[in-house]
Amino acid sequence: MSIEVQGLTKHFEAPGRGRFLAVDAIEFSIADGEVYGLLGPNGAGKTTTLRMLATLLRPDEGDAQIAGVSLTRDPLGVRRQLAYVPAEAGVPDRLSGREVVRLFARIQGVPKPIETAERLLETMGALPFADRPCGELSTGMKRRIVLARALVHEPSVLLLDEPTDGLDVPGRREVLALIREQAEAGRAVILSSHIMAEVERVIDRIGVVSHGKMMAEGTLAEVLATAGASSLDDAFLALTSG
Repeated sequence: MSIEVQGLTKHFEAPGRGRFLAVDAIEFSIADGEVYGLLGPNGAGKTTTLRMLATLLRPDEGDAQIAGVSLTRDPLGVRRQLAYVPAEAGVPDRLSGREVVRLFARIQGVPKPIETAERLLETMGALPFADRPCGELSTGMKRRIVLARALVHEPSVLLLDEPTDGLDVPGRREVLALIREQAEAGRAVILSSHIMAEVERVIDRIGVVSHGKMMAEGTLAEVLATAGASSLDDAFLALTSG
């Protein structure tokens, strides 16, 4: 397995709320070439889970293996294996897409940053717009630039937090198709979302999270059976309404 999550747990302190449990001993695994949908309502713990896997938050308990590297024992080694694209990921308005991707290729120490940038911009369908300032690009094209930027160091794992947020229907379909292509290229992909219809298009397996707990996990058929539902929307409501 490319990702093995073992009992990840995270607490936070909040004014007026005290200490609360944001992620409660979550466990799941993902194989190379698989898209795993991490689903849950806002505040369910999805982003906190991804931020722990991305080594931006240290878990209070538990561990994860990312491409065989321990999250808690070797966080720098984990960072070399993955790319994390948060929901708020943006690009500098004044730089062109080509400049952004080349810059990140150099930051990552890629041997041929110019060639790598060109290849990824072409793969993402962004090459015709690569010389425009990012501030002039559509939201969907900016997402393509962000994905190209994330892939410059050839990560084996891709963590995506609400990657289609703010996109129109055609833009969502295009980005989801790009995500599916990344899995077909052999990467393990975690796709965090609260939009059921789009997730069904690309996922291989699902984990449904509510109040920091894993409520159901498996293929679509297995999750539907656990929830006693006939659609993912109904299963989502049944599993997260408590």
